Amino acid sequence: MAKTIVILGTLDTKGEQLQLLKDKILARGHRAILMDMGMGSEPRVKPDITAREIAGLMGHDTEEFRASRDRFAKAEVMVAGAQMMIADLLARDEVDGAVALGGASMALIGARVMSRLPFGIPKLIATSAAMPAYVSEWFDSMDVAVMQVIMEFTGLNNLLTNAIAQVAGAISGMVEESSSRSSLTLPFPSVAITEIGFCPKCAQQVETLLEAKGYHVFPFHAQGISERAMDNLISQGFFDGVIDIVPAGLIEEIYQGNRPAGMARLDAAAERGIPQIIAPSTVNLTGCGVTRKNREKYASRPRIMKMDELRSMTRFNAEELTYAATFYRDKLNKAKGPVKFFVPLKGWSAIDREGTVLYDPDGDRVFVDALRQGLDPKVEIVEVPCNLEDLEFAVAMVEAFDIIFKQSHKHEDKVQHV
Repeated sequence: MAKTIVILGTLDTKGEQLQLLKDKILARGHRAILMDMGMGSEPRVKPDITAREIAGLMGHDTEEFRASRDRFAKAEVMVAGAQMMIADLLARDEVDGAVALGGASMALIGARVMSRLPFGIPKLIATSAAMPAYVSEWFDSMDVAVMQVIMEFTGLNNLLTNAIAQVAGAISGMVEESSSRSSLTLPFPSVAITEIGFCPKCAQQVETLLEAKGYHVFPFHAQGISERAMDNLISQGFFDGVIDIVPAGLIEEIYQGNRPAGMARLDAAAERGIPQIIAPSTVNLTGCGVTRKNREKYASRPRIMKMDELRSMTRFNAEELTYAATFYRDKLNKAKGPVKFFVPLKGWSAIDREGTVLYDPDGDRVFVDALRQGLDPKVEIVEVPCNLEDLEFAVAMVEAFDIIFKQSHKHEDKVQHV
């Protein structure tokens, strides 16, 4: 079955290469919509959607705009227009996948345009600038693939032609194997959970206990990007509940840690009103190894556990925990559905249990006490006299989740359409 693929690129500088990509996609039996993002001279080949059309959506279809030397302002106009254009194509069911081809600028622009496409629609960035400093900006929380093209996009030599053919093959294969947006479903009831290497037993136990009760479990590794992806999916309508064992991406964002998940962390589930059980795994801890941005602030603290040559962990101090607790409190208060915050009294991970250098229940209490201040009475804090990794804690969370979930969902054995 033929699929429709949107191609993003600048036809004023890479017209030959983009036309070849389109031809290769067409040769595979798919439709291709070539969208010109060029902001300079006239395109070298004919686009299906012109740069003038895109700029015109934002009221900038003028010669003055094309002649402007304000590269940033022009790029912002083109991105906004292209986002509107691709959203319209999506609404008309005319986009099954998207590919951007070019250098660093086009990769970033392409990623921003593709961000308007929902999870499950294939997204590919083929770039000659797939450098580590840039890639995380392109990925963000999207399900996007990045393909490095080692040649510059100039001319059509044998190496470049072969690379472009591979790009066409990659995006074609992705759309051929992808479910259509209308058929992408999750079984009911589906539960998202967060986990990290510092609480492996807890996550495994929660998953096992949930599955024994008939829930379908979708784990996310809480290293920053993955939680943003989870929140993004929740906002799109995926998942019927969440057990958020590791919400530490918020405090890591506040203090520039290695696992920042953005200031919008926890907002999606609160806004949708799905049942939430939240635990504080590693909210009290932060990295102080060689990769830490502001390492000097944390590397001299008295409680440090060295994990390996790159990673060391220390504790947030009382002032930091008190301040961060206000952000967690405000997010819990905004929840439109049932939410409970579970606190283990003997350490919040495997590396701060009793007997370790990071174990400090008095320090943990500072966060909990600050969290209680101004907390909406509808949000219950449940304290459990064990370590987060103990089976007792997982059982308590899952039992509580099962109760609030059943109270929130009166219908069973249905399929969730998103």
